[in-house]
Amino acid sequence: MRRTLAKLDPLERYSAASERAAGRIIAAYSTSFGLATRLLGPRHRTHVRNIYALVRVADELVDGVAAEAMVDAEVQRTMLDELEADVEQALRTGYSSNPIVHAFGRTARAAGIDASLTGPFFASMRTDLRVAGSPGRDVTTEGGAPAPKEFDAGAHAEYVYGSAEVVGLMCLRVFLRDEQISSAQSARLEYGARRLGAAFQNVNFLRDLADDTDRLGRSYLTAGEEMTPERQAEWITTIRAQLGDAEAVLPELPRDARVAVGCAYRLFAKLTDRLAETPAEQLRTRRVRVADPVKAVLVLRSALDARKSANA
Repeated sequence: MRRTLAKLDPLERYSAASERAAGRIIAAYSTSFGLATRLLGPRHRTHVRNIYALVRVADELVDGVAAEAMVDAEVQRTMLDELEADVEQALRTGYSSNPIVHAFGRTARAAGIDASLTGPFFASMRTDLRVAGSPGRDVTTEGGAPAPKEFDAGAHAEYVYGSAEVVGLMCLRVFLRDEQISSAQSARLEYGARRLGAAFQNVNFLRDLADDTDRLGRSYLTAGEEMTPERQAEWITTIRAQLGDAEAVLPELPRDARVAVGCAYRLFAKLTDRLAETPAEQLRTRRVRVADPVKAVLVLRSALDARKSANA
């Protein structure tokens, strides 16, 4: 039964309201993610939503929403610094006047999420506010568009670690917070979480190629060059290898996390197949999606496989 806010102590009431706000943020942005979180066991569901709500707030700050609100680049950087400082305070105290940060802080303290994970995340977000070659000011091309931010292999790996792999590690800490596992199993699961996060991010880079390049002036996958069929094939191969590594450790996750993570894995594997079938030139003109009926089948398959695994 859902808690009645009026019957809670003041801090509990504020915390419950903050967690509901985090859930509303997620529901507004991603039906697929909302579906996946509903497959999580009750002890994980709210915590994972709290993590992704903070990620979404930071993403919106650096991905153009603040700019559309006429907030200039220097103020955006200040706002991101303040958001990180607020998160650090919530990690120490368990409280923030920002409901989304407050919800995240409660999850972080419960799961052992610390600055070793939030620091790289905010570093990657800060990268998105920097223009290559000029970290202190905005640079534009002759036509007035933002100068492209080009990511070579090293910069790409560093960015993906902070923007996606650490988010996978945060979720893993939630899943394992009450588990007793060996250091070897922990290392395997951490590797799988990182590889799954990287695959998710690289899939989204391919799906968002037009928006990243044309609206945001960023080149995450091609170091400023065109996406050719050869480069597309290379990235598909990389993503499939990352997904394969993640799939190998799925059976080692706690049962009440396995269905949801398996469902997310299957969804992104299907997206990868669709991206592989899409001509490279079309990646700049349309965003590849998976139809809702196909998503429903993937959910059912994940649930059935988890049940088979539990009965084995």
